[in-house]
Amino acid sequence: MLTFWLMGPVERVLRRWDWFDRRIWPRLAQSRGKLHPYVEKYGEWGLAFFIGVPLPGTGAYTGAFGAYLLGFDRRRFWIANALGVLIACLAVVGLCLLIDRGAIAEESLLRRLFLKQLPDGTAG
Repeated sequence: MLTFWLMGPVERVLRRWDWFDRRIWPRLAQSRGKLHPYVEKYGEWGLAFFIGVPLPGTGAYTGAFGAYLLGFDRRRFWIANALGVLIACLAVVGLCLLIDRGAIAEESLLRRLFLKQLPDGTAG
């Protein structure tokens, strides 16, 4: 939420410098381009899904930048951010429960990434 709140004042200061418009602004516009189709089709749910997908380049910070660039107000962003973080939380907890219950093979990459193996061979 702090990132979204600071975007306006920070943008006004940084847009005064030419290097920002040439180097940084295109990257922010790229974030907008990634997010725009979801938001056009699904509104806050599109932004929430973008924030909630646990992949590199998505998440609350990128979602805050995108929401600012797309003209979301604070209330709409807060709702989408809260839903997105909840989606990510449920996805990770669900995956961990699947691993813990044995639904994912012992030697799988997901199991090694999410569960630390103790010296006695048990998951910790």
